[in-house]
Amino acid sequence: MGAIVGAALVSHVPTLVLPEAIRREMNHGNDTTLHAGLHQLRAEKLDALGADTIVVLDTHWFTTIEHIVDSRDRRTGRYTSEELPRGMSQVPYDMPGDRTLAEAWAAQSEGRDDTWITAIDDECLPVHYPTINLLEFLQGDEAWVSAGICQTAEADDFLLFGRLLADAVASLDRRVVILASGGLSHRFWPLREFRDHEAANPDQHVRAPAAAAADRQVLEWLALGDHAAILDFLPEFQTHAPEGFFGHYLTMLGALGGAACTVTGDQFGEYEAVGGTGQAHVWFDL
Repeated sequence: MGAIVGAALVSHVPTLVLPEAIRREMNHGNDTTLHAGLHQLRAEKLDALGADTIVVLDTHWFTTIEHIVDSRDRRTGRYTSEELPRGMSQVPYDMPGDRTLAEAWAAQSEGRDDTWITAIDDECLPVHYPTINLLEFLQGDEAWVSAGICQTAEADDFLLFGRLLADAVASLDRRVVILASGGLSHRFWPLREFRDHEAANPDQHVRAPAAAAADRQVLEWLALGDHAAILDFLPEFQTHAPEGFFGHYLTMLGALGGAACTVTGDQFGEYEAVGGTGQAHVWFDL
């Protein structure tokens, strides 16, 4: 019987993969704590777990009429971001996959009329940087599987998607880590103001004070393990446009038990602003 042995809400922001000199230039001479935070997370948490598979809930991969899981045996190639090709260009990647887990996850939706999950094995299926940017920091010997964010899903749909992931893992001999790859509040500064807000101080550079306050409230509840409070707060939090409709967190939470989950979070690095958005890394021991 398999088990989910760890989970994390992680930022994937492009600044993570920029050269240190550029990161410091953007942040008044200081490096972002998010960079060191991911390295620390790998060393202090992932290395000790001996996980077989990492499942990435990728907030840049939007689907529409179903949840989709990449079931390829291996993803390899070079990645250039259509969004930011100046900073993420020709990045080599090589990720072994876990077809068995992807197909078992999809199989959990068979015969249901309240959700649809499809496993896709297609060498032309794109990859996205919420997966790619984590590799430099977190990739070890594990298999990597990515899943999309269904843009027509609501909170209960994401929670169910996660619960079916947990059921799939339990049906297999797997030790799995879930990475909810995405940010908190997610509104950017307008183009003509953007370059004035590239530094990390959230009090100056998150898009709105109310958004920063909401992010900090969510982080406080994550630290306390009060996930039920976050679910209650979700309608208000959605007014601050959390990345991916907060589907990455909700799917992860569904896999960890939903509203009944009380697992506490350990933050790696500080809460920071990136281009107006709120970002943090939070790990959950299981």
